Amino acid sequence: MEHDRLVRTMEAILGPEGVISEREQLRSYECDGLMNYRVIPELVVLPETAEHVQQIVKLCYDEGIPFVARGSGTGLSGGALPVESGVLIVLSRMRKILEVDIPNQRVVVEPGVLNMWVTNEVAEHGYYYAPDPASQLISSIGGNLAENSGGVHCLKYGFTTNHVMGAEIVLPDGTMVNVGGGKAPDAPGYELLGAFVGSEGTLGIATKITLRIVRKPESVRTLLAAFKDTEEAGGAVSGIIGAGIVPAAIEMMDSLCIEAVETAVHPGFPQAGAILIVELDGPKAEVESQFEQTVRICEENNASEIRIAEDDTERALFWKGRKASFAAMGRISNDYYVQDSVVPRTELGKVLKRISEIGEEHGMRVANVFHAGDGNLHPLVLYDNNVPGEAERAEDVAGEIVLTCLEHGGSLTGEHGIGVDKKKYMPKMFATEDLDTFQLLRCAFDPHQICNPGKVLPTPRLCGERPGPFRMHPVQKAGLAENF
Repeated sequence: MEHDRLVRTMEAILGPEGVISEREQLRSYECDGLMNYRVIPELVVLPETAEHVQQIVKLCYDEGIPFVARGSGTGLSGGALPVESGVLIVLSRMRKILEVDIPNQRVVVEPGVLNMWVTNEVAEHGYYYAPDPASQLISSIGGNLAENSGGVHCLKYGFTTNHVMGAEIVLPDGTMVNVGGGKAPDAPGYELLGAFVGSEGTLGIATKITLRIVRKPESVRTLLAAFKDTEEAGGAVSGIIGAGIVPAAIEMMDSLCIEAVETAVHPGFPQAGAILIVELDGPKAEVESQFEQTVRICEENNASEIRIAEDDTERALFWKGRKASFAAMGRISNDYYVQDSVVPRTELGKVLKRISEIGEEHGMRVANVFHAGDGNLHPLVLYDNNVPGEAERAEDVAGEIVLTCLEHGGSLTGEHGIGVDKKKYMPKMFATEDLDTFQLLRCAFDPHQICNPGKVLPTPRLCGERPGPFRMHPVQKAGLAENF
C-alpha cells in the first residue's frame, strides 16, 4: 500500500486528528528514552479504543506493514524504537481507568494509564499499586507490562508480572484474545500471560489490563544511612538480608549521584561516598523490631550518619531524591548512557569496584544508583555527545559493564528490557538452542514478524517462510540470504 493511501485509510479509522504523517512531526517519535538510537517512522497513529487498535493491526497484517506499539516513550532499551518503513501505534490516548473493584483487589485499565494514577485512584480505600518505577509519574501501564518493570519496592513486592492478573491482547494478525485469570486468582490452561508480560511488545498489543492492588501496610519506617564508600554500604545490604529481614526497598546511590540530585531537587542528602535508603513495612510490631535491627547493622558496617524519617514528608523527600536520580544527571553531565544489569548480592562489592576501574581505564565518569536489595544495577556512564567519539566510548564502557555482570553470575537486564540496545549480548548469556526456542514462541504469535521487528533477538530469524510482499525491516532483509 503506497503512503498516501495508507494515510487515507488510517484517517478513515481514526479521523485526521489521529494520524501524524508530516516528517517534522514524526521526528517527535524517533526514539524512546534511550536517545542513542533514532528512526523516523513512516506513520504515527493514535488510537482511542481497543477496536481502533484491532483495525490498525489487521490493516498492517493484511498489507504486510511492520508496526511498533509505544506508550509514554520512557523506555531505556530502545524497545519502542520505530521501524523506518512501519507504523508507530501510540497508545497515549487510551487512558481510561475502566473499573475499580476494591472487594476483589482489582483495577482494570487501558494501556495508556500512567502508573501513579492507579495508586491515586485507590488510595482513599487504603490500597495502592506496588510496582513503582522511578518513571512512575510519566510511564504507562502498557509500557510497564511490556518491559516487566520493577521499581524501588520490587525486592519485597515483585515486578509487574506479579501484579498483572489478566490482559486483553490484539495479536499481530488483528485477532483479539484474553489471557490470564482477570479477577480470579488463577486460570486453567497454558500460562500465556506470563509469556506476554515482559515480551517487549513482540507478541502483540495489550488493550485492557487487569491489575492487582495491595492494602497499605500498617506501619512504614524509612532510614537513610551514609557510608564512606559503596563497599561498606554493600556490607550493610548483605547484613540486612543475611539477618532474614526483607525490606520493602533497599536503594544505593554513590557520591556522583548524590551530587547530581542535591543540585537538582535539594533533598538534603549528606556528603558521602554512598548512601542507602532502607524502607520496612508491614505489621507495626514486626517493623519496629526489624527496624532497630536494621539500624544496628548499618552502625556495625561503619555508617557515618543515620537519618530516620520522622513523618511522611521526610520519607517523601528521601524518595524524591532517589527517584530524581536519572533526570538529575543533566546537572553534572550533558549526556548519559544507562545500563540495567543484575548481579547476585554477594558480588555487588566486586562488580562495583570493577565498574569504577572500567570508568578510570576509559577516562569516563560512571555514577551508580540501583536496587541494592536484588542486585539490579543502573550504572550511568556520563559523556558529552558534542565531543566527537565520546558517545561511542560511553557505549563501550556500558558494554564492558554488562559483560562484567555476566562474568559474576548476573543477567543482562532487570527491568529495562533488551530492546535493540542489549540484543547483541544475548549470545553471551544464552546458547543458540535457547535463542531458537525463544524464536519458536515468537513465531507462534507472529509468524510474519511484523510486530516490533528487530528487537530482543540478536540476529535475523524468520519463521520458516518467506515474507512475500511484507515490508521487511532492513535487518530482516539482510538476514534472508543467511536463512534461505
